Amino acid sequence: MARFLQVILFVVFATNAPAALAQPYVNLLQGSDLNHWMKPSGDPVTAGWNLEPGGVLHLSGKGGHIITRQEYGDFELWFEFRIAAKGNSGVKYRVQHYGKQLLGIEYQVLDDKAYPKLTRDHLTASLYDLVTPIPGETRLNGDDEFNIGKIRVQNNRVQHWVNGQLTIDEPLCGSRWQAHVAASKFSNKEEFGENVMGHIMLTDHGSEVWYRNMFIRSLSCCNSPQREDRRRDSRGGRR
Repeated sequence: MARFLQVILFVVFATNAPAALAQPYVNLLQGSDLNHWMKPSGDPVTAGWNLEPGGVLHLSGKGGHIITRQEYGDFELWFEFRIAAKGNSGVKYRVQHYGKQLLGIEYQVLDDKAYPKLTRDHLTASLYDLVTPIPGETRLNGDDEFNIGKIRVQNNRVQHWVNGQLTIDEPLCGSRWQAHVAASKFSNKEEFGENVMGHIMLTDHGSEVWYRNMFIRSLSCCNSPQREDRRRDSRGGRR
């Protein structure tokens, strides 16, 4: 599976050379430390999350949530993940403070078969509690195998994939998005998910989870004029 993801990334670089050269992928799990990551307090990651041989990030104890030191606007993120039996985790993005809470929209990572009563907007590769996956059945690998996830956010549009299957394709603004938020647990969070910048977060919900081959690149160079207007609005107040 690791080699498979490397082949995919090679194809991406080869077929999108100008964009890839302008905004190269960064390996968020490169080296022997977690220098791309920190605790929400800003402290370094020191416990719970362990970078094992082969570049596998393993949450094996109480580590708490961790976030990227860098914030991202438009981006493309590839990653492999595996979750323990009955496990629950997730990759959040556009993470920012809503009052005292650090929240973001989430690519759900779950042992789906252990939760047969959950609605599909809470299962793997959904946009958690907000948007139901497009396909009726999610294409997942076996218990001991890694799955390949992909998140792409660009020009107020988010897409999720798992193992090559598109599961989410949704705008992050307008009446449709606002209706999703109003029907969710985030209904009391003003303008939830409409911010144009934020951290990537790996969540700790008390379950063992493994990540590897986590590559990200900024797509901000490809922003539309409208996108730039929204970014300026977010800095100087909404019109």
